[in-house]
Amino acid sequence: MKKNFLLLLLALLTFFSSGFSKAVPRLTLFKADNKHFKYTGRVDFTDPQKPRFWSPGVYITTKFTGTECRLLINDEEMHGKTHNYIEVVIDGKTSRIQTTGKTNSIVIAKGLPQGVHTLLICKDTESGMGYLEFVGLMCEGIRSPHQPKRMIEYIGDSITAGAGVDATAVPCGKGEWYDQHNAYLTYGARTSRALNAQWQLTAVAGIGLIHSCCNMNVLLPQVYDKIYLRNDSLLYNFKSYKPDVVTICLGQNDGPQDSVKFCSAYVKLIDSVRSKYPKTSIVCLSSPMADKKLTPVLHKYLSGIVQYVNAQGDKRVSKFFFSRSFNSGCDNHPDADEHEIIAKELTAYIKQLKNW
Repeated sequence: MKKNFLLLLLALLTFFSSGFSKAVPRLTLFKADNKHFKYTGRVDFTDPQKPRFWSPGVYITTKFTGTECRLLINDEEMHGKTHNYIEVVIDGKTSRIQTTGKTNSIVIAKGLPQGVHTLLICKDTESGMGYLEFVGLMCEGIRSPHQPKRMIEYIGDSITAGAGVDATAVPCGKGEWYDQHNAYLTYGARTSRALNAQWQLTAVAGIGLIHSCCNMNVLLPQVYDKIYLRNDSLLYNFKSYKPDVVTICLGQNDGPQDSVKFCSAYVKLIDSVRSKYPKTSIVCLSSPMADKKLTPVLHKYLSGIVQYVNAQGDKRVSKFFFSRSFNSGCDNHPDADEHEIIAKELTAYIKQLKNW
């Protein structure tokens, strides 16, 4: 009788111990310098355990095991109140999350099926919202992610950065001006996903080629070689990302300008890109939100620019004009549905251009 009781007690302890271990998984902290994290975009690795990034669309990928996951991330909290938005994509399912303080511990997964899960963390807000620092993940385990071999870089302004795209949480005209930013939904990110390519958004809201709007004191050519695209001193290492294609979408904030000044500056920018990437294809894009006055001007400028550069011997530069103007988002920017249309048009062009 005593032996049977001991066996029953042992069985009950084993059962409850097994049930408890399943209910409360053991989470391990995996720091930002772990080799299984892949960073894409302009990132400052001065502190490898707190890599810092400003640009919209910078993203981190990995795979994690288990049913739960917690994200540890720091926010510059610019002006003491600005909080960035991030896009978290787990097994293809997206969620948009805003930080709440300088340090953030965010449950991004709970109750998932046991197994291996893909994870992508993307900065949705642009450089002017301050930096984020990735600290690490708390989960059962992590593994190296699959990384596409193709790479595309998208140079541009607020359209490329994702301003005014996402009004699902905060309607246009409400909240802060960055509440509708969503870099993950931009035409660049969508185009890359459609082409199974990595993406990098080298874009700043309000910036221009020779004239920026909104009292901005920098131009794109001034910050093209920086990690922080607001004229910071941190230089970007162009060897870290070698795009197959670079698109340039500028001119919206410049507006109609002196043709000689604008075209000369544009050619210099192409030369700068070419000096970094000798063999990449460079595509000059029209502005997808330009009005009836600006659109023909940009078409004329870009046609002349591409013709000139080609005549100088660079045959890897081309132009692509979008089918119409897209202005259904906040402040006349393209909305998420329109970014999808823009991406489909650009995807078709790049696919043909690169024979992808």
